[in-house]
Amino acid sequence: MPNPRIKDEDKYQALRDKGYSKEKSARIANTPDSGEKGGKAKRYEEWTKQELYNQAKRVGIDGRSQMNKEELIHALRNN
Repeated sequence: MPNPRIKDEDKYQALRDKGYSKEKSARIANTPDSGEKGGKAKRYEEWTKQELYNQAKRVGIDGRSQMNKEELIHALRNN
């Protein structure tokens, strides 16, 4: 039975088949512009701690409130 929270079930399943975690697969499958290149985001090191925290919250990283800036960057890159 398809998950109603997954917007692109085919993309989600393809990512799961490649070995991605459920969380990462869902996040990518639910992003409308995933797979498109050309983003202009600055490197995480240039973000403020609050911006990193908000991004971690948006993607659902647990324990983010106890993390320092370096830990938030690591968690965002390796989630």
